[in-house]
Amino acid sequence: MVIAGLTGNIGSGKSTVSRVFSLLGIPVYNADVEAKKLYELSSIQTDLIEMFGPGIFDGMFRLNRGLLAEIIFNDPAAMKRLTDFIHPLVRQDFIRWLKLQSGIPYVIHEAAIIFESGFTDEFDRIIHVSCPPELAIERVMKRDGNSREAVEKRMQFQWSDHQKATQADYVILNDEKHMIIPQIVELDQKLKKLSR
Repeated sequence: MVIAGLTGNIGSGKSTVSRVFSLLGIPVYNADVEAKKLYELSSIQTDLIEMFGPGIFDGMFRLNRGLLAEIIFNDPAAMKRLTDFIHPLVRQDFIRWLKLQSGIPYVIHEAAIIFESGFTDEFDRIIHVSCPPELAIERVMKRDGNSREAVEKRMQFQWSDHQKATQADYVILNDEKHMIIPQIVELDQKLKKLSR
């Protein structure tokens, strides 16, 4: 079984791409979604409160995502503390999930910061969803209602689109000029051949 990492910067459209892979019958592990589930565990909540203070959760023990984002995107040390803590837990969860997959040519592991977190060796191939930065900013501003400044601040914690494109094995162009479904179908065939 081939393990393919799927990455892309904020606003690139990687979630759209992963949905198409799912429609093709390929299991997709979404690292961001699974990390959010981990935040619901009491043991992890205790650790996060120690790191970021009791305000990080509301009275119903729901993560205050806005406050967490404000903290980590304004403090590189806080971002490193969080990633050093949560990424090994997500990796363990992915290994558990992987054991449940069988009889398939490949799986997709979707994560925003595969390159930045240093986990590239975990994958047989890496797919990057490429998008011009200006288009990505517009998409995120429209999607999340964030200011340009807030989006640009988040982008500072990611490698540039060009850096990721040059390091990836495959690049899907999601620039509103190229159709993405034919690119994904072609890639699906390549990954299936690779698994034989």
